[in-house]
Amino acid sequence: MKNIIGLDLSLTSTGVAIGDSQFAIASKATGVERLNEISRAIAELFVDMPEPAVVMEGYSFGSRNSQSHSIGELGGVVKLTLWGLGVPFVIVPPTSRAKFATGRGNASKSEVVSAVSARTGIVWEGKGADDKCDAWLLQEIGLWYFGQPRFEWPASHVAVLEKIDFGPFGAAPGGKE
Repeated sequence: MKNIIGLDLSLTSTGVAIGDSQFAIASKATGVERLNEISRAIAELFVDMPEPAVVMEGYSFGSRNSQSHSIGELGGVVKLTLWGLGVPFVIVPPTSRAKFATGRGNASKSEVVSAVSARTGIVWEGKGADDKCDAWLLQEIGLWYFGQPRFEWPASHVAVLEKIDFGPFGAAPGGKE
C-alpha cells in the first residue's frame, strides 16, 4: 500500500497533504536558504514512511510572474530531493488539477476550492487554504490512480487524468498505467 503525498509547491506556502492531514510549509527566508528550508521540511516527511509516492503540481507556464525562475528552482530542488530519497513522483499540470476538480481546466484557485468543498464538505479557509486544498486534490489524484479515491468524481473530470504519466508509480490495481 503506497502512502500518497500531495505537494503544491510555493515559495511562501507549500501545501502538503499526507494521510488525513493538510498543512503548509511556510518560509520567510529568501534565496538558497528558502530552497534548503523547504527541501529539508519535505525530506523530513519521509522519515520512517513505508512506500511513499508523491503527486505534485507542475509549473504554470501561462503565469506572468517575476518569481517564475525561483519557482522553477524550487521545483528542481524538490525533484532532486525526492529522487535522492528514492521517492517516486508524478507531475500533474495545473490545468489537469483544475479540470479534475471543476470540469474546467482554466478554473481559478478559488473555483477549485469551492468545487472541492461542494463535493467533499471539507471547508478550506485561512492562510494557505488554497495551497492545502490543491495538495489534498493532488493526493486524491494519486489515490484515484491506485483505485482508492475518497470521493466519487464525474467521468468527465477523471478523463483528464488519462493523459498524466503515472509511470513512476508502476502498474496500479485495475490495470491503470
